[in-house]
Amino acid sequence: MKVSIQPALSDSHLDANQARSQRQLSLSIAAIAEDREQSLPLNLCLVLDHSGSLTGRPLETVKEAAIRLIERLSHRDRLSVVAFDHRAKVIVPNQTVTELSKVRHQIQQLEPAGGTAIDEGMKLGIIEATKGKNNTVSQILLLTDGENEHGDNQRCLKLAQLASEYNITINTLGFGTHWNQDVLEKIADYAGGTLSYIETPDKVLSEFSRLFNRLQSVALTNARLLLELASQVRLAELKPIAQVAPDTVELTSQIEGNCHLIRLGDLMTGDSRVVLVNLYLSQLPTGTQTIAKVQVRYDDPATSQEGLLTEKLPVQVEVQSVYQPQPDPQVQKAILMLAKYRQTQIAETKLKQGDRDGAVTMLQTAAKTALQLGDQGAATVLQTSATRLQSGQDLSEAERKKTRIVAKTILQEKTTQA
Repeated sequence: MKVSIQPALSDSHLDANQARSQRQLSLSIAAIAEDREQSLPLNLCLVLDHSGSLTGRPLETVKEAAIRLIERLSHRDRLSVVAFDHRAKVIVPNQTVTELSKVRHQIQQLEPAGGTAIDEGMKLGIIEATKGKNNTVSQILLLTDGENEHGDNQRCLKLAQLASEYNITINTLGFGTHWNQDVLEKIADYAGGTLSYIETPDKVLSEFSRLFNRLQSVALTNARLLLELASQVRLAELKPIAQVAPDTVELTSQIEGNCHLIRLGDLMTGDSRVVLVNLYLSQLPTGTQTIAKVQVRYDDPATSQEGLLTEKLPVQVEVQSVYQPQPDPQVQKAILMLAKYRQTQIAETKLKQGDRDGAVTMLQTAAKTALQLGDQGAATVLQTSATRLQSGQDLSEAERKKTRIVAKTILQEKTTQA
């Protein structure tokens, strides 16, 4: 298994007469399978809410989806299941998938009861996932339909960070409209996973299936980007690094030696992580100049190797005395994806501050950005929300959630049509 890194600049030409310039660096990073490499064994933990609010069809569809997902596991995979209401319990301890009938029975026994304590479920889920993490892809699917009224949201975020340190990815699924989007989104962002919105019970099966396909495509884990900048180059001061695909996530960096270290998490085959870096460049002499070097450090569970390094890849610009722009359309697309996300965030902030007109303007701007991307689904959702606010109506919880989801990813729109 190898790592592919494809760097591109928003404009690979630079004006030698400019004292300062700005460029966006896009880095598309993915795992590349060699020959016919098998998918890695999966260490899957399901953390399922069974609180009283899931009474009836919601819990039944969750149980059905969980059982169908488990039936897709192979004998090489490991499984654990945690159920929580205002307490949490392990109903299937971490084990290889050999006795499916017992696992089915344990899941079918779940009944709706009690309140919601997400952190208690997370804690047990991380403990169980840790037991099977050697030489596997460790993933938690956390599903809830409610606020964390019996738990501690800050503890949830600390547990997500802990999972990340243990190389365990947490994917969150919000069911219905009454879950806390801020908390579930941050859990997924902190732990390298993805947030899914299951608006109605009929979407449960397709969303579980989509996530499972994504988990099976993970080939390398614990990936970190090492970005070494030339002396004339620096990061922008405000939010200089973000992932724009497969989901949009604001990223932070740490200094390690002479490099900026950025955590990426899992690397998948066929689904690149695209990172966008905002750079400022001082005046450079004419000719081909190296402005940065990029490298990825990662673990390969298939070979039990950790801390592997790719070769350093130079990022170069052509500095011209007579400047001729050479924009890259793919980088422009990445810039628009990040703009759509940030414009929607600003709209949400303005709405919370009582600035309805400001929120409308930003949502309309985000809708236009989505159209430029060719993301018709997101454009429709964003414009509909803007129109509703403009007419004096409030957004429902479902509309608020959908608005933020379509700003964060194009992938969600594909699944809702499945």
